Amino acid sequence: MKIIWGLCLLFLAEGLRAVHAAPVRRRTSEVKDKSTPKEEVNILLFGVVQFSESLNYVHETTEAKIVKIRQTLRSHEGTLEKLKRQTEQAVEVERQIKAAIESLQAQMAKQQAQTNMTKDWLASVEQEEVELQTKVKKLEMYLNTSISIKELQKRAEEQSNTLKGLQHWTQFQKENIETQNEQLSKLKMMSEAKT
Repeated sequence: MKIIWGLCLLFLAEGLRAVHAAPVRRRTSEVKDKSTPKEEVNILLFGVVQFSESLNYVHETTEAKIVKIRQTLRSHEGTLEKLKRQTEQAVEVERQIKAAIESLQAQMAKQQAQTNMTKDWLASVEQEEVELQTKVKKLEMYLNTSISIKELQKRAEEQSNTLKGLQHWTQFQKENIETQNEQLSKLKMMSEAKT
């Protein structure tokens, strides 16, 4: 605004200087020429006022445009910030899903190894039971004493109970592995859905 008034004063000063610097005219037209400098000053003042109003209008519209541009920029910055936060959250969720999948895979590998060991041990116990039963049958044929047969039967029952316990434990391990397989499938589906 100060610039506009400065320009107005500059134009006014130039107009007045032009009027004072005008050449001296003859006396006969002196009365006629007295009104001319006033008209020129009025025209110059009118031009300065018009120019001032135009500059003021340009200044106001430019300022309004700048305000609008700033608001638009703030809005875009907010959107970009929101997108950045959402991207960071998505990356964190993906990292957590990957960590959970890796943990489940490690647990499954460990349980699979335990299951394999249990199966091997169970097969060994079953083989021992078969061998024991064979021995019992042979002993029953050769021994007539009921005490020895009862002891062997007792040992066979203990082995049979042990075998049943191992079978239950193996079934539990199998169900546990199936549950973890379902969890891993769900996590993989979630991870694929995210990407």
